[in-house]
Amino acid sequence: MKKERHLVADHSTGGTWDPIVTPWHLDEHIPAFPVPASATETICPTLPAGSVLARMSLLHQAVADAVARAARPLLLSGDCPTALGAVAGLQRRYHDLAVVWLDAHGDFNTPAITISGYLGGMALAMLTGRTPELFGDALGLRPVADTNVVLADARDLDPAEHDALTLSQVRRVPANPAAITSALGGLGRTPVYLHLDIDVIDSAQLPGLRFPSGPGPALTQIEECLAVTALTAGAYSSHRS
Repeated sequence: MKKERHLVADHSTGGTWDPIVTPWHLDEHIPAFPVPASATETICPTLPAGSVLARMSLLHQAVADAVARAARPLLLSGDCPTALGAVAGLQRRYHDLAVVWLDAHGDFNTPAITISGYLGGMALAMLTGRTPELFGDALGLRPVADTNVVLADARDLDPAEHDALTLSQVRRVPANPAAITSALGGLGRTPVYLHLDIDVIDSAQLPGLRFPSGPGPALTQIEECLAVTALTAGAYSSHRS
């Protein structure tokens, strides 16, 4: 199973995280998705028959609303494009937003360069405004500037995706705490949306992944990356109202 975790590292509100569960992969519901007892909301709208994009757009709108309501949202989902809803919800609260994206993949494909056509492989390209033909402005999502994006690991890239990232201004770093801390230092006091795709972890430690990417950072190293992101970005953003 593919699962993502999304949070905004803003400690200004204090308190505990508000877990929001989105048990979907693209527009397909995942009945067996593990929902923690602490979840404050589970996103299960009734999606009418129609195109995958139209159904996903409705789902993302529900996610944006839930994230906007939560004091400290922690989103558990079954795919990466759910990040569009999460960021759209956070942008109702913050004018500017930075993104730290931990993933074995770059998620930087577009319809023009994708090999597979898989929408899950386009999520970061969507966030940075490279795929307006897919969802348009239904969410009111403002593209995140490349310079406000830190992409950690991304060891498994398609050739054209690699070239697109090279031509971009996305900050690419290894998935280690020191590199992420250094990259965050260049983002100033901008609140940070933190995205974790668990396939960034060494595949030997996580059997059963939808898209395993072979050897990679250990689970403990990724835990350290999450901790320093929350600590460092929280320290920067705590000065914002």
